[in-house]
Order: sequence, then structure tokens, then C-alpha cells
Amino acid sequence: MNIQDTMGKALNGKRLTLEEGTFLLRQSDLLPLGRAANLVREKLHPQKRVTFVIDRNINYTNICSCCCKFCAFYRSARAPEAYVITRPELFQKIDETIQVGGTELLIQGGLHPEFGIEFYEDLLRDIKSRYQIHIHSFSPPEIINMSRISGISPEAALSRLKEAGLDSLPGGGAEILVDRVRKIISPNKISWSLWMQVMDIAHQLGMKTTATMMFGHVETPEERVKHMIRVREQQDLTGGFTAFIPWTFQPQNTNLRGNTATAMEYLKTLAVSRLLVDNVPNIQTSWVTQGAKIAQVALSFGANDFGSTMLEENVVRAAGVNNRVPMKEILRCIKNAGFEPAQRSTDYSILKLFS
Repeated sequence: MNIQDTMGKALNGKRLTLEEGTFLLRQSDLLPLGRAANLVREKLHPQKRVTFVIDRNINYTNICSCCCKFCAFYRSARAPEAYVITRPELFQKIDETIQVGGTELLIQGGLHPEFGIEFYEDLLRDIKSRYQIHIHSFSPPEIINMSRISGISPEAALSRLKEAGLDSLPGGGAEILVDRVRKIISPNKISWSLWMQVMDIAHQLGMKTTATMMFGHVETPEERVKHMIRVREQQDLTGGFTAFIPWTFQPQNTNLRGNTATAMEYLKTLAVSRLLVDNVPNIQTSWVTQGAKIAQVALSFGANDFGSTMLEENVVRAAGVNNRVPMKEILRCIKNAGFEPAQRSTDYSILKLFS
């Protein structure tokens, strides 16, 4: 297998295989791989534009029965730090988001052992009755958790949530979409196929979603690429994923421990994802885990979206990583990289250009 021929195949619009993607991840040099990914990005997004969304990540509870080894955020119900957000706290956070031009709420939490579907329906209705804002919330593990507690199917749960005001789903809980890995890092979490089933149901209901990948822990390069291909295969069926978001495992304060993936490994993985996941239109960089400088560099390695201003972030911060990039800095990073910043909506419609 030849590196130039393999990258050339992707540049000519031909689909890479699992073996070819793994070969590039293992054997290719960083800069040529980045150039190839950037060329694919330019074909998909010929305008010199990088998008971002103004939103807030609201964690409604840190009580979780899943106890994933990679997570430093969760608490048991009896822990002193355990909480469930109150409505006044929630509404204050939403008010603050709207005041700075926010258009999206990313609401996620732990897998609370007692909250059934009614809790989430009430939450959604309370928000929608007060605010006109897009609710991009509840990962597949949360959907399965609430459906099991309520004794209803995932289809019924998603239909009821959509009726109550849920607009789209984030791609959380994916980690690596390989059960060997999931049994090690999150043995109590749903299987990869059940994660994908929830996404398929959401897509069939007309709801858009994103897909994430948390890498750099116990997975092999081949398993990392297999994750990408499984996202690609689902996208072939439904076209429901708007973005693919790879980010690195942060080991501090977790039971899994280990080392943080290097910036080089992050950029290589990002570039391979742009070459491999050819049917998902947007690749999002992760300043939350990488910081502003590497996120800026990622714009030359296949990424076309800077993610969100994320007025609040708690999960990665619990693992000891506290990167903060205010909107002014996001605009500077995008412009200095040679692109035009553009505020977008959740569905990637352009709301405002910053020339």
C-alpha cells in the first residue's frame, strides 16, 4: 500500500477502506496528510469561511449511574457535590445565553437513576414556553436511560421529546463505536449499535444530529478508523449527521488514567476523518481539549467549523482541562488563519459574517 496513492484516491473522490484509513493513520507524515485533508475541505467548502455557533452547554445534573472510567464529572446521588439544576438556575443561564446572541442550548447530564421521560418533557416545555431557542440536547445514552426508566421504546421516547420541544441531538456518548473498547472504558454504557440505533431513529423522525469520537485511550488505530466508517455507513443511510467532532480523552482526575494524546496525533486523526468520513459535510475542531492555537492549526487539517463559544463547559473541566476561548479570540483565530468567521445556526445556516 502506497501513502501517496491512498491520499490521491481520497482526493479523487473515491472512498477509502478501513485498511487504507488505518494505514494513513499509522504510516503517513503529518504535513502531507494535512495538505490532502485541506484539499478535500476546500472542495466541500470552497468559500474561505469558518463557522461557529453561540451556545451554552448546560449540565442539568451530575448524578449518574453509569460510572464511566474516563469521566471525572459524574457523582453518586449521595455525594456532597451531587446536584440537579433548578428552574431559576436554568432560566438564568438561558437568559445570559440569549443576551450575548446565543441561538442554541446544549443540555446534557448524567444518567440519573430516577428521571423518566416526564422529567425531560416538562423541562423542554418549560424552556419552549419562555424562549425561542434551538434545543440541541440529550445524547443517545440519556435517551436509552429515560426510555428504560419509563418502560417505553426509544422511538416513543424520541417522539415524545420532539413533541415537547427537542430540536436535534448531540453526538455525545459515542466514545469509540467498538464494543471491545466500550467494555473497558464504560462497561455500563450502551453498546455502539444501540447508540447508532438512537441516531437512526432521530434521523427517521427528521431530527439532525452530530457524531463525536473521544480517542486517545485504549483503542487501536484500526478501531479509531472503524468508528469513522460506522458513522459514514449511517450517513449513507439517512444523511442525518451535520458534523463529525473528534476530541481527545483527558485523563486527569479519572479512573482510567493514562496519557493525553499529542497535538500531532490529534491533527492526524482529524485529517484522516476528513478524508474518510466523506459524506458528513462538516468537521469540527475541539478548542475545549486542544486550546485555541491547535484549534486554529486544525483549520488547515480538514476542519471547517470552530465549534461553539460554549459559554459554559463542565465535563472536560472536571478532568483538569480549563481552556477558555471567548468569542473575540475565536474571531481572531479564524481571521489569522486566513478565513472569514461566520456565526451559524445549529443546522449550519449562516446568521452573520465577520469580515
